[in-house]
Amino acid sequence: MSSPTSLQAALRRTRPFRSPAQEAGISLLRAADAFRRTLAEVVVPHGITMQQYNVLRILRGAGAAGLPTLAVGERMIERTPGVTRLLDRLEADGLVIRTRCEEDRRRVFARITDEGLELLARIDAPLASAEEGVFLDFDDDEVRALAGELERVRGHLEAGNDEGAEGAEGATAP
Repeated sequence: MSSPTSLQAALRRTRPFRSPAQEAGISLLRAADAFRRTLAEVVVPHGITMQQYNVLRILRGAGAAGLPTLAVGERMIERTPGVTRLLDRLEADGLVIRTRCEEDRRRVFARITDEGLELLARIDAPLASAEEGVFLDFDDDEVRALAGELERVRGHLEAGNDEGAEGAEGATAP
């Protein structure tokens, strides 16, 4: 009988994982959650959520022209159907403005305000420090290799590969 992995111990799991894929999947989910919580500790004290931060970051990158609301949703790190609600809150806080397109009244453009830019400027350095801190024990080559492997996983998932999908429902359940 093999000794439990650190993930098994963290989950207080007495049985081994069904497969290396199950263990890797659960480990990825736990790492993503821990990373998200680390970044949220920097962002949330500024009065916004991580998703709102993501919207502001996207709009800053879009420049003065802004982006159609649907394009904002497509560029989000974590896809959410509630982009309109996120923009409602950001607009109420004076961080974003929305305007209807003159040529097509169905299209709404979102733009970051000066207040939104100032908020991001206050968050940028502490957030970068938090991100770097997560990888202190890694050299640059290891970080690039990890990013490459995660990109492979994401690419596989987004390609809609059905290989191994049978019986996959609940496959990552502990």
